[in-house]
Amino acid sequence: QVLGYTPDFVSAAMAPYIKDIHRKGVRVISNAGGINPLACAAALQEVAKKADVDLKIAVVAGDDLMSEKENLKGAGITDLESGKQFPETIHSMNVYLGARPISRALDLGADIVVTGRCVDSGIVLGPLIHSFGWNRDEFDLLAAGSLAGHLIECGAQCTGGIFTDWHAVPDWHNIGFPIVECSSEGEFILSKPPDTGGLISFGTVAEQLVYELGNPQRYLLPDVTCDFSEVSITEIPGFDGGAVKVHGAKGSPPSTFYKVNATYLDGFRATAVCPVGGPKAVQKGKRTAESILQRTRLIFSQLGYEDYSAVNIQVLGSEDTYGPHARRSIDGQGPREAVIWLAVHHKRKEAVEIFSREIAPAGTGMAPGLTGIVGGRPRV
Repeated sequence: QVLGYTPDFVSAAMAPYIKDIHRKGVRVISNAGGINPLACAAALQEVAKKADVDLKIAVVAGDDLMSEKENLKGAGITDLESGKQFPETIHSMNVYLGARPISRALDLGADIVVTGRCVDSGIVLGPLIHSFGWNRDEFDLLAAGSLAGHLIECGAQCTGGIFTDWHAVPDWHNIGFPIVECSSEGEFILSKPPDTGGLISFGTVAEQLVYELGNPQRYLLPDVTCDFSEVSITEIPGFDGGAVKVHGAKGSPPSTFYKVNATYLDGFRATAVCPVGGPKAVQKGKRTAESILQRTRLIFSQLGYEDYSAVNIQVLGSEDTYGPHARRSIDGQGPREAVIWLAVHHKRKEAVEIFSREIAPAGTGMAPGLTGIVGGRPRV
């Protein structure tokens, strides 16, 4: 069953706590609506009804551009990199909305706001606009609120997740999620709950600041163009697990454009992952992957199928991910275990099904030491 929204948000994040949320008057904002926010809201309404609590649930719609498909096709939009025409098989088209519809829903008394596609930081900026009444032209404040959102949009990533100095971060198993306390002037304190794992420091927050930012002087959002180049992050002593004070975001007017994300059906793919043990594991893995492709291509030519549209061979353990910077071992033997990662893409489903079928025979018909197929026969 394709729901089009994040079911875990309803079943794991909301359902067990719905009575507490209602009793304490906590207002919840989430972009878990995905490409079907109305269905997500209906599922939440069902949860509230079962728990016998009365919650006002608002939905932010308008991000779905599928009704504009023919107009956009007629406008001659092409792929900037390849020059490809607008695809026939467009599956979804959604515009990244900003914070204003969220703040409006809160102004109207919503307890829960579910959005479809929107910028991650807008989920934080929306309630700040609602609480502090920030105007559309107060760009420094809008940039500050967007920065608060940007810092916590990846959850535990700013509380020590994927930190460069990962060895300094304690208790990943119980890592705390971030808390932002923001003032109407746009300064904010970033902390996490007491007695939780993770770490808030200058470093953990600074790394998240530059994450997925592009140009830090021109971070483009629907509500504001942000300049984060002068932001200061100051550690505050005396907080369990650490805390920082953040200020100095600057803003200017947003562009007149929205970013759009579109998906289209472009064929079929499958990925085979096979551990290989024993001496010269890397060489065995490479030859096995190439032989599987050779065999399936032979079958394709007999059936009159075209070649794969894309192929990816990586032997994990051989430093393939480093490309020309890989460190090769001195003895020429390489590691005694490696993992073949073989992915293919083809316009026809039948061709990928043939590929999927031809992985297991390598276990008895190619190199010794192919010890299994992770997850069984690759799924098309």
